[in-house]
Amino acid sequence: MVQQLKHYIGGEWVESTSPATTSVINPATCETLATVPEGTREDVDKAVKAAQAAFDEWRSTPVLSRAQYMYRFKALLEDRFEDLTRIVVEENGKTRDEARGEVRRGIESVDFALQLPSLIRGYTLEDVSSGIDETAERQPLGVFAAITPFNFPMMVPLWFLPTAITCGNTYIVKPSPQTPISMQLLYELLDELGLPEGVVNLVHGGKEASMAVMEHPDIVGVSFVGSSPVAKLVYETCAKHGKRVQAQGGAKNYIVVMPDADMGASVANIMGSAYGCAGQRCLAGSVVVAVGDAYEPLRNELVRRASGLRVGYGLDETTQMGTVISASARERIEKMITQGVADGAQVALDGRNKKVEGFEGSFVGPTILDGVTADMSVAKDEIFGPVLAIMRADSFDDAVKLVNSSRYGNAASLFTASGKHAREFKYRVNAGNIGINVGVAAATASFPFGGKKDSFFGDLHGQGPDAVDFFMDRKIVIERWL
Repeated sequence: MVQQLKHYIGGEWVESTSPATTSVINPATCETLATVPEGTREDVDKAVKAAQAAFDEWRSTPVLSRAQYMYRFKALLEDRFEDLTRIVVEENGKTRDEARGEVRRGIESVDFALQLPSLIRGYTLEDVSSGIDETAERQPLGVFAAITPFNFPMMVPLWFLPTAITCGNTYIVKPSPQTPISMQLLYELLDELGLPEGVVNLVHGGKEASMAVMEHPDIVGVSFVGSSPVAKLVYETCAKHGKRVQAQGGAKNYIVVMPDADMGASVANIMGSAYGCAGQRCLAGSVVVAVGDAYEPLRNELVRRASGLRVGYGLDETTQMGTVISASARERIEKMITQGVADGAQVALDGRNKKVEGFEGSFVGPTILDGVTADMSVAKDEIFGPVLAIMRADSFDDAVKLVNSSRYGNAASLFTASGKHAREFKYRVNAGNIGINVGVAAATASFPFGGKKDSFFGDLHGQGPDAVDFFMDRKIVIERWL
């Protein structure tokens, strides 16, 4: 049965002001799962007004009481864990295990919000002058919003919403129209909490709704995750309208493998990094730089292991890699592979025209391009699919130069047995998330999610202490009592 999704505004499920809708398609089966409204500026304005109306009461609610809602929210998420997992698989195309991992990481962000009563405290200094004391008090700011991506439809909104509202703000989520069903269920669980009306709001839609969020004068801050061109637009638009903004962009993540690395462990990690979530994540390993004698054994083992990956429908527990998000994404990825070949790369493993028996979905098989050089598009541009490029480097220093030549700076990893090279890599590589013998350098919820250069636009990152500073301001109080 095709769901008819609605907005959630002011504690109620409401129809959009526009009759226009978009279909949500299962990328593996091509089945229509739902229709989602094309939210308008008027819809966003209604959500902002509801959030504004709720703010004064919510910010004056004791922080321990706000945190209690998160305890109940976590319990509901745990109770519905497998339902949430299934929805992510159906609308996104991941494997069941990948979807479980996403939901689990989202719950970890709720765990972080439970710590906020001890993290949002201010600080005081007595006698800054004779008889004068000075205090910094943390205070929430008002209405915040998130514009979230298709690739982690459950986890990314949970990076932001629990922390924002436990800090005392009110919130609006504008999810991807390609994967909105996850948010529908998440907001059904939020509705069960009995939060004051307007504390959390959900507005579906595409560009019009997103622009309305970025330009609305009463939204004080926006969090975004998506491609770099859009992240830059979000940053510039929000800054122009006087908002706080954290905009996580795209990536071209390099993995360096030294000759002294444990080859078996390195390949296993690289496989998960490059082909997990069908390569559709901003921490996916995209380019492997093999140093010196590591090249031949690394290349051969990667081709052998990737050739054996079972591609299929994510709800099948034996599937090891699912689909990409859509037919248009598949077409774009395959064109980039073809361009790489035209530029001079050799196809060591070709995932184009992948067929899965019984399904007509958007499948791309694991792909490996060999003989890649730094000037090729497949070494420079984000592909966002299951495509791994292999490059050679004569030395560790040459490998670091290759990593730092990228215009992106999201993540980089090194596989080695050398503490010296590990320290040099951490010290010299200009990326926000560094992995040492780790293929996916994903920050846990209590640490900020890093990003540099064209991978991040803003000052304060998502998660951890940065999130507290983003969602709260310091008010300085200077007192003298005679």
